Amino acid sequence: MESFDRNVQLKEIQKLEGHTDRVWSLAWNPTTAAADVPSVFASCSGDKTVRIWEQSLSTRSWDCKAVLEDTHTRTVRSCAWSPSGKLLATASFDATTAIWENVGGDFECVSTLEGHENEVKSVSWNASGSLLATCGRDKTVWIWEVMPGNEFDCIGVLQGHTQDVKMVQWHPTMDILFSCSYDNTIKVWWSEDDDGDWSCVQTLGESSNGHTSTVWSFAFNAKGDKIVTSSDDLTLKIWEADIMRMQSGDGYAPWNHLCTLSGYHDRTIFSVHWSREGIIASGAADDAVRLFVESKDASANGPSYQLLLNKQKAHDMDINSVQWFPGEKRLLASASDDGTIKIWELETLP
Repeated sequence: MESFDRNVQLKEIQKLEGHTDRVWSLAWNPTTAAADVPSVFASCSGDKTVRIWEQSLSTRSWDCKAVLEDTHTRTVRSCAWSPSGKLLATASFDATTAIWENVGGDFECVSTLEGHENEVKSVSWNASGSLLATCGRDKTVWIWEVMPGNEFDCIGVLQGHTQDVKMVQWHPTMDILFSCSYDNTIKVWWSEDDDGDWSCVQTLGESSNGHTSTVWSFAFNAKGDKIVTSSDDLTLKIWEADIMRMQSGDGYAPWNHLCTLSGYHDRTIFSVHWSREGIIASGAADDAVRLFVESKDASANGPSYQLLLNKQKAHDMDINSVQWFPGEKRLLASASDDGTIKIWELETLP
């Protein structure tokens, strides 16, 4: 683990305007993280559109390269790139998930996934790009198999949550799916074999040191052996599992509560994301971005985390999404109810 000097600042690099309603979600294209490739990310909004932003290699500034519109008829709540960076999935309150393909710089809607009864809240690709998951207000999680010719085949409708499902995310290396909900829990889903049924193998709830209110978001560390979760109960929680055991094919290893970060937020924490070097970013309804790192002096009770930085008034309104850049640079993008996206750089002060 890297040690971080407290002497850092979050410097605003650029403020991006264009959306005409709140910006809900952001996603960096994973294949544009190399130094000599223009970095690209997508944003989605209550204005029913998705915007593709690209950084110029010469001016270093981000510009809107495309607006994906006239497909969704309501709010676009979530967006996610396939691992190849060629496909973009967008989940909407219109009960559909659209799949867009980048064809020579133009984005075409090549597939529309229907099945949820109402609002789709989140979408996620697995590590290999062979599976897609969606979730929604109808309390279900759907798993879709990616077929040739941009066909998507539903291979499972997972029922278990008792309320609106806020977010789905695949584990970064294994085909294990996680979901979090208005029912205050995180559920872990997996299939014993390739063509088997998906089932809930663990529920992280109040009885297992879990959250006491809506769980809005979660993220994995780079190694994939820890999860951070964020909630309406004003806390972040860190969970840990023996992923070596799972990767060796020795069955499911449960996630255990490691520690709780409380007292830092006084409004709902809508988004959390873990950088590849171990910095946790949170975005909340108090318009602030906070950064946390593992404490160097872990107690006998195990690891603990400390506040690295508190950026007050990062936006004029609620922050809905924070996403670290997947490449070398310490860049963070944030999206807000104020209709803007901001790009930040974490700088070490002299």
